[in-house]
Amino acid sequence: MEVLYRSCCGIDIHTKTAVACLLKDGVKLTRTYSTMTADLLEMLDWLESEDCTHVAIESTGVYWRPVFNLLEGHLEVILVNARHVKAVPGRKTDVKDCEWLAELLCHGLLKASFIPPVEIRELRELTRYRQTLVKTRGTIANRIQRLIEGANIKLSQVASDALGVSGRLMLRALCEGETDAEKLSTLARGSLKRKQDQLQRALTGRLSSAQRFVLTELMNCYEENDLAILRINQEIERETANCPDPFVPDAVTLLQTIPGVGQKIAEVIVSEIGVDMNRFPADRHLASWAGMCPGNNESAGKRKSGKTTKGSVYLRTALVQAAWSATHMKTTYLASQYKRLVKRRGRTRALVAVGHSIIVMAYHILQKRQSYQELGVNYFDKQNTERQQARLVRQLESLGLQVSIQSMPAAA
Repeated sequence: MEVLYRSCCGIDIHTKTAVACLLKDGVKLTRTYSTMTADLLEMLDWLESEDCTHVAIESTGVYWRPVFNLLEGHLEVILVNARHVKAVPGRKTDVKDCEWLAELLCHGLLKASFIPPVEIRELRELTRYRQTLVKTRGTIANRIQRLIEGANIKLSQVASDALGVSGRLMLRALCEGETDAEKLSTLARGSLKRKQDQLQRALTGRLSSAQRFVLTELMNCYEENDLAILRINQEIERETANCPDPFVPDAVTLLQTIPGVGQKIAEVIVSEIGVDMNRFPADRHLASWAGMCPGNNESAGKRKSGKTTKGSVYLRTALVQAAWSATHMKTTYLASQYKRLVKRRGRTRALVAVGHSIIVMAYHILQKRQSYQELGVNYFDKQNTERQQARLVRQLESLGLQVSIQSMPAAA
């Protein structure tokens, strides 16, 4: 088999150790290093001294990241999926694993995983942390709701958002020991002022001292979480504006032209897939990488489960959120697509299909660097005129009507 790289290395990484096998001119040299920074730099010096050009690292948890970051820029580093490089069953050791990686790399048999450039990875750290904060805020909000329900305070039955401006003022007053429902109802703001009578009934409950203490702690956590989200939003905006790649701020703006995609979701898309679409051969490859298309599982002519692949949890979540938002925009292509699919495939699959369309749109927008062009709510009807006509005829015939079709003369 042809040798593509005369001097290359395979590294098997664990929490405490990194086992490196240098394959040079058919000779294998194996060394074990600690994952401490000083030892990893020593490994880099050794590889450079041996004229190593390419390194393959198996993706294992988060342990590959520091090694990748230290070697990047000095050597050509390839991150590979562990499932793609499984050796023949038999004796398995760290040394054999790194030797197998080196042999596959030597002959060019490894497929590199997609790793965005450094500036995009920095933005990704921020957007993923923001999503963690948002999830934590939701958990705290649910805990507050359960607590006040246990005290028979029915604030959520009157206020559409129990943790809105009015709701927080009332809950803070409860934390401070206020029990008069009439005084609490006067804290309502905006349109909620018209519901003071209902608020008085809803705020009449029995909050014990232990419940009041827990409510105070939860409200503090909720407000601290809100401030953290505000800070991370500001940091993401700064990181986007000051990104070394000048197209990143424009990419965030262009992606917001897609129905359902706001600033935060656009930032997540850019941070997860980057802005260079040449890394993906076609839009379907990006959709598959994102886990937004059906899987292939067929044997003996029978198609089995078409469950979607795992993909990026953060990207999938953002795309489904965007899809749900897009379905509420009545005069768009995406809303029309959802209505067509939800009747026969269900809401979950329809939302995934709309999310698939959004990631395909994002691919072409970033590739062509042009804003989204709306296809219109009647796009599918125009594409399938004959099928639409037959469907309408069947509906009329099911009502007991006899239908005859006559084409209208063309407009002058």
